Parts: sequence; structure tokens; C-alpha cells
Amino acid sequence: MALDLAPGRTRSTPLYLQIAANLKQHIIAGEWREGEAVPSERELCALTDASRVTVRKAIAELISEGLLSRRQGSGTFVNRVIETKNDALGSFSDEALARGGTPGTIWIMRAIARPTEDEANILGIGRDSEVVRLGRVRLLDGEPLAIEHAVVPKTFLPPVEQIEGSLYRSFEALGNRPVGGTQSIHASLATPTEAGLLSIAEQSAVLRIERVTRNAKGDIVELTRSVYRGDRYKFVSDLHQ
Repeated sequence: MALDLAPGRTRSTPLYLQIAANLKQHIIAGEWREGEAVPSERELCALTDASRVTVRKAIAELISEGLLSRRQGSGTFVNRVIETKNDALGSFSDEALARGGTPGTIWIMRAIARPTEDEANILGIGRDSEVVRLGRVRLLDGEPLAIEHAVVPKTFLPPVEQIEGSLYRSFEALGNRPVGGTQSIHASLATPTEAGLLSIAEQSAVLRIERVTRNAKGDIVELTRSVYRGDRYKFVSDLHQ
């Protein structure tokens, strides 16, 4: 397929935005798939008859949108965008394995604690109850994609030292795997700490997700607040009349 990336010189839209839009169309059309390199800056200059500064601004625009990422010494590549169902209940590990990827975990904390007033109200427990507090960075094929902070009533999980990568498998050990619940999502910007943990720039777009789930008996077993990279995740829902 011949690449048509040249901007329209008579249009009022800045040239770099025209080039960025043309590149985006080819990415959406599948000309370059996730993980593949786009043409080099020199090649794009030849294809668009634009200066290197203009081409760099176009690439920077798509990097800021999360479509591309630059690898030092290797080039510019199409990012992986993970499409996941907003109405499906599953764990990060299960979804990663279903896609043929390898899930991973970097633990921030695993501890027994007392719930805050907000957490106790959501979980339907007393302030003097014990909860398992879990903080971790979730990885897919070694790349950090999300930060998860889970609060679980202690009675629903095995001893904290036995909790490994998948929280839902730990729930299963005592017959408490979540079967339903609610989830809310809103857009936000990464804090400096979150940006460092996710290897993204400060103030990058992220998705904040709060999930409250129940087991088959109707007990609330989980309150998880997560931060997902906005450049890697797209949540979709089926609509019905």
C-alpha cells in the first residue's frame, strides 16, 4: 500500500497536525500494527516534504496521545492498546493470560490493618475489624500498566504471606471468588508517584477505577481502587435497548 502522508499546504491547520492525523489514519487502518515501527524521521521527511522539526512535532503529538512510543536507539513504535470489557468481571492476571501475555506483580505492601471509615462503610464492616491491605504494580510482559490498592476483610483470604500474584485465586482458595459487583471509571492525571511507578510522564492521562465485588453468598469481599495507564487501556461496553 502506498503511503499518503503529505499534508495539504493550502489548509489552515498546522502542518504537523495534518501529518499526525495522516499517520493516525494509517495506524487505525492497520498499516502498522502494535509493536511495529513507523517510518523513521528521515523517511517521514521524504514522504511528507516537511522539515525534521515539523515531523518531530507530529510524532510528539501522537506520543502524547498514547498511540506511539519512542525507544532510544531503536525508533518509534505503535503502542499496544488493550481493549477490555467494562461489564466483565475478571482479574488482571486472568485477562493477561487470556491475551497470551505474562502477568507480573511488584508488591508495594501486604499488611493487616484497620479500615478507614470510608472503607468500613463500603465493605459493610466495623472500624475495629481487620482487613488485608494490598498495594501492587501490575505488569504485562514486564511493562507496568496499572497500580492496584485492594482492601479485603481478613476472613475472606488465606494468610497474607500466602497471597501471590492473583488476588482472585486467593479468593478461590476459601470459596470467595467474586461473582458480581460494581465498577466506576473516571479520567484523571498521574501524580508524580504514580508516574514513577508506571514509567510514564507526570500529568499523563490515567484511568481511575473503583471496584466493589461480592461473592456467591452476597458478601462484599473487595474494595479495589486502581490507576490504569490511559495510553494502554480502552474500556468498552455493550449497549442494549
